[in-house]
Formats: sequence, C-alpha cells, structure tokens
Amino acid sequence: MMEKKCSEILRRGHAEKRRSVIDAAAVVFCREGFAGANIDLIAAEAGVSRQTIYNHHGDKDKLFATVLRDIIERMNVRAFAILDTFPNQPDDLEADLVAFALRFNKNCIWGQEGKLVRKMLVAEGERYPELFEMWRKEGPGKIESALAARLARLAHSGYLDIDDPDVAARQFMALNDAELNLPSTFGKSLSDEEVLVAVRRAVRTFLRAFGRPAGSPLAAAATQEA
Repeated sequence: MMEKKCSEILRRGHAEKRRSVIDAAAVVFCREGFAGANIDLIAAEAGVSRQTIYNHHGDKDKLFATVLRDIIERMNVRAFAILDTFPNQPDDLEADLVAFALRFNKNCIWGQEGKLVRKMLVAEGERYPELFEMWRKEGPGKIESALAARLARLAHSGYLDIDDPDVAARQFMALNDAELNLPSTFGKSLSDEEVLVAVRRAVRTFLRAFGRPAGSPLAAAATQEA
C-alpha cells in the first residue's frame, strides 16, 4: 500500500514538473524567440535544473516542438467544445452564426494560446516548415473538417447552398479572421464593439456567398421547421 502511494506521488510530481517546464518554455520562446531562448533561461523560468529539462524533453529543438504540440492540443480541446455549440437548428441563421463566430474568436483564435501559437509561427515558421505543416494539419485542418460537417448539415436542412463543405468551412474561418488578423498580430487591442462589427461583416459576406435566397422553397421550409 505504501509503495503504491509513493509511486502515485512520484508520478504526480513527474507530471507537474513536466507541465511546469512546457509552460515555462512557451513563455521563454514567445518572449525571446527560438534563437534567443536557451535551456538555462527555460530552467530558470520553470524553477528546475537544466538537466531536468534534458531528461524530460531532450534538446531545445525537441522542446520547441513539444511546446507547439501541447498548445495545439489545448486549443483543439477548447475549439471542439465551442464547435459543440454550433447552431444546427438556428432560429435566426445570421444572428446565431455571429454569436458562434464571436465565441470561437474569443476562446480559440484570439485566446491567449491562439495568440501565443501565432507569434511562435510568425517568428519560427520559416525556420521550421515541418512544424508549421504539423500545426496546419493538427490544428486548423481538424477544426475546419469538423466545421465542414456542421455546415453540410445546415445545407442539407435548407439553410445554406453549398457545393463543397470543406471550401465553405475554410471560407468561414478566413472571413471570420480577415479584419482581426493584422491588427491583433501586431499588438493592437480591439474593443468588443470592433470585434463584433468585424464578425458581423464576415458572417454577412459568408451568407451572401452560401446562403439560400429568402424566397427559395428550401429556405422557406428550413424557416418553418426552425
């Protein structure tokens, strides 16, 4: 019994130490860039020895990849939770999509982790194209596929006119980010009203491209069912 308890304490301590190193490395990589970061800085930030970092994560390159994967995994958990709130049977399609897009922006794209991964990719994407490709497939790629399935259901129900749900999902994500990307990337703080106006314009543009005309039979049937 005592051995089991000690083993559990050791595992918990190992996990907590690993978590502290990853969090500290994310802070240092973001602050210093890859070139300016080093194991000693990360060890000091985490409050561990440099040998602990080598034992848990290997060299700086491997640690950078681990940090990026960890951030993507956490972002995906949050993104799929928001996707669960997608309006499958909207009362007001435009208003419901705007509300969904705002939730997604706030909690995923421009949340703390979203800003962090963008900064890291802007700084190091050219140096590590394989990491950029991993982010694209494991992050936006998975999210866009899940969004495409939800948009396809809206089309099947008569709310949208979509030939290719994957293209529609990429367009929705791109429009949702279009007006916010540049100012946010360069540190401008946007007010809630500015974000709302940008998202409304994005959703309206999306619906001009993919929405069914109000008088069409399928649109009328969808409205009646809702």
